[in-house]
Amino acid sequence: MIYIIDSISNYLIYLFIIHFGFRLNPRKNRLFIAASVLIMLSAGVCNAYFDTNSPIVYILWSALSICLFFNDRLGHLLVLSASLMYFTGIVDTFSVMLIQVVLTGGGVEGTDISWWMEPAYLLSFLVYLLVYLRLFKKNDVYLCDIKLTYKLALLMQGGIFQMFYNFVFAFFNENHAMYGPDAYAVFFISIWGAVYSIFLTLGLAIKNILSGRQNRELQSFMSMQKQQYDYQLQQSEALRRFKHDLVNHIGVLRELANQKKTEEIKAYIDTIWNIQNEFDLKIHTGDSSLDVIMNYYLYLSEKENIDFAVTGKLAGKTGFDMFDITTLMGNMLQNAMEAAVQTAIPKIRVEFIEHKKEIFIVVSNSVAEKMKKPKGFLMTSKKDTANHGYGLKNIAATVHRHHGEFYMDSIVENGQAMFKISIAIPRDAILKENGV
Repeated sequence: MIYIIDSISNYLIYLFIIHFGFRLNPRKNRLFIAASVLIMLSAGVCNAYFDTNSPIVYILWSALSICLFFNDRLGHLLVLSASLMYFTGIVDTFSVMLIQVVLTGGGVEGTDISWWMEPAYLLSFLVYLLVYLRLFKKNDVYLCDIKLTYKLALLMQGGIFQMFYNFVFAFFNENHAMYGPDAYAVFFISIWGAVYSIFLTLGLAIKNILSGRQNRELQSFMSMQKQQYDYQLQQSEALRRFKHDLVNHIGVLRELANQKKTEEIKAYIDTIWNIQNEFDLKIHTGDSSLDVIMNYYLYLSEKENIDFAVTGKLAGKTGFDMFDITTLMGNMLQNAMEAAVQTAIPKIRVEFIEHKKEIFIVVSNSVAEKMKKPKGFLMTSKKDTANHGYGLKNIAATVHRHHGEFYMDSIVENGQAMFKISIAIPRDAILKENGV
């Protein structure tokens, strides 16, 4: 029975690490999942029958169960299973040693304790859970995000620790009678230090990822600012050219007036008026900073033949600083344009709704096909997921920083698939954040 419990414990730990650490999802076909569970239980029964924990059986059932349970590339799953067997074996070794030292004074041979592996697995799981809660989930970083160099460092680091502790523990086990509690206390503390060093390595890897995200966010912001600046520079240059030619236009009108050509004068004035109208902001939201962004994306939409419409108006400035408003609206509209331009009838709708206590922003865009209801904000439809999706993360971070809420939905409007993001941000939170 103990072998079956051993297999189940390992199996659950594997599922936890792969699902929550590498963000892989189970297969949709329940037959594969059932086969995965059956293989794991069969391995436990096999070990129980032969009364041995065969490494070959362990390797086979671990690899097969993981490949059958999760939906991912076969090669990736095989590498994951091998790495997990190696790393979890190291952590299990630390846990086993701690329990044996604390409960039996070194070793379990000659004692009546036969349940020490189960507490060891529980202790190992608590380590993984602590890593997940304190490092990964807290920073929105996962094992799949960590660079390969850090992953290899963890494996090598753990392997060195295990070799050292195997030697020390064997010596303690054979000579425990000649050592007092102080020696075992040192042994206990040293194992804790080994685990802590793994936390430090993970912490460095996470800091590296967060630093990279911050740099990409800043680069994205600078890129958006440059694009908007270039647009404004282009408009300013066109306006200066128009003003430079204004004297000539007035001269032409004067000559037409002298010749009493009324219809020609009207036509010429209409031409000048249309040219002048191009320099005016076509969208007025009530916030000058927001106007720049909205009119820039209107300009881009017109170039891409995207139907761009804005409804609603704000009573005054939103209270956002330029960085936040560029990050929020720039990323939302950029994502909307990238999706809409791929559809037969490209369309973007922006709506501003202002209440006394909250500001609501809704951005809808046409999509190639109706998407499944998203599970969370941090998702991207692009194939290169390693280098995309940061716009969505930056939007979410900005909303959360201002204590707001967001909601995403995939709908069908007039027979056309649409993707919609709705954001609600308390006005007080914006003003407080920006010291207004």
